[in-house]
Amino acid sequence: MGQLPRPLTQGKGIEWSPVQDGSGQLFFLGSTATQPAGVKRLKANQPVAVTSAKDYPSHLLVEPEQVVFPSADGMPIHAQLFLPKDLKKGEKRPALLFFHGGSRRQMLLGFHHRGYYHHAYAMNQYLASQGYIVMSVNYRSGIGYGMEFREAPGFGAAGASEFNDVLGAGLYVKNHAKVDGNKIGLWGGSYGGYLTAMGLARASDLFAAGVDIHGVTDWNKVIQNFVPAYNPLEDPVFARQAYDSSPIASMSTWRSPVLLIHGDDDRNVPFSETVDKAEALRRQGVYFEQLVFPDEVHGFLLHANWLKAYEATFGFFERMLRP
Repeated sequence: MGQLPRPLTQGKGIEWSPVQDGSGQLFFLGSTATQPAGVKRLKANQPVAVTSAKDYPSHLLVEPEQVVFPSADGMPIHAQLFLPKDLKKGEKRPALLFFHGGSRRQMLLGFHHRGYYHHAYAMNQYLASQGYIVMSVNYRSGIGYGMEFREAPGFGAAGASEFNDVLGAGLYVKNHAKVDGNKIGLWGGSYGGYLTAMGLARASDLFAAGVDIHGVTDWNKVIQNFVPAYNPLEDPVFARQAYDSSPIASMSTWRSPVLLIHGDDDRNVPFSETVDKAEALRRQGVYFEQLVFPDEVHGFLLHANWLKAYEATFGFFERMLRP
């Protein structure tokens, strides 16, 4: 029989993609709460940096803390809370909630091992460095908290039960001693864009603004993108449920401003989802802005477009929450 698995590294770091060279030395990628990914070498059960980002402003970053709050239906939800370093006694700041994509994902207390979320973690750190209180929410149907959490009843197109987690997160930060409860924003991409739109559509009295990056508008159309044989007319009961679980079903109560960002060659969430959302917002008289990347896919290929998207995100929140 083989030996039981045992950890090779110690501490709070995040390590992945191990490889062994000809001499038996182990190399891997590793990150921490304040250092992005770099090549590491294992030495005495400790990761030793082989490469590092020169002049990276780690001193401006914070170590997020793990928090657990109750969802609107009572389910315990984990999150990472980023508190700005310059918070003063008695001061209240705007707050931003981040929702990851997937939904089969989990955000961590450090730079993520997947590129898309590595960028998102860096953005949350940047927003905190600019004075926002930021909370990254690991909502139900994500991974890391057991099968019952991952397969939570009524998630997504089957009932949007994750909206309870959006609402619970909003109420948690609203009641935080350091948060200005009138200035709570939402942002996220893909599934996170979907939950951002759900929060704005169903709870504009709680959420003051949002940035929806290539998010779902109508599940019936997005399901067809992944399951070409899906025909809403063949199962009208489920199709109605999928529609009611989508932002498009709650447009009449959407009042908060939003920035919509999308690449027009998206193969995961069709660009038409943002077109439909913009048209519905226009009919509703809701203020919105758009940033469209020609020939860009779901996980942006060009680093320049990541920068543009995040610069636009920060600028939008500055205008909406700190004019």
